[in-house]
Amino acid sequence: MEKPGEMTTLSRVMQKLHEKGLDHELKMSDHGRMQNIEKQKIYNPEELKIIKTYRFEGESDPADMSVLYLIEDKEGEIGYVLDAYGVYSTHEEAGFDEFIQKIPVEDREDQLIFA
Repeated sequence: MEKPGEMTTLSRVMQKLHEKGLDHELKMSDHGRMQNIEKQKIYNPEELKIIKTYRFEGESDPADMSVLYLIEDKEGEIGYVLDAYGVYSTHEEAGFDEFIQKIPVEDREDQLIFA
């Protein structure tokens, strides 16, 4: 049974991010660094921290899995990186997995972000 406010689907989390103005997508740049296209910022791993990770599995197909990383930069701005999980990764850029693994993790509770 779902608890009130529980983040159980990707669409629900994306909706909450949008409502809070935290819907800045980060993508890998051509230079192997993370980029906030909207803000024209480029980051190295040490300039970011992963503050929450969500994993989702498709209801109709267990292979339909995705992971959403909430990432905060040194100025406190929060954005996200969305990827398919495991062998179905949607990031073909060289170095994506290595870049993500180098970002420090500071897992925060949902209330900090979705309060």
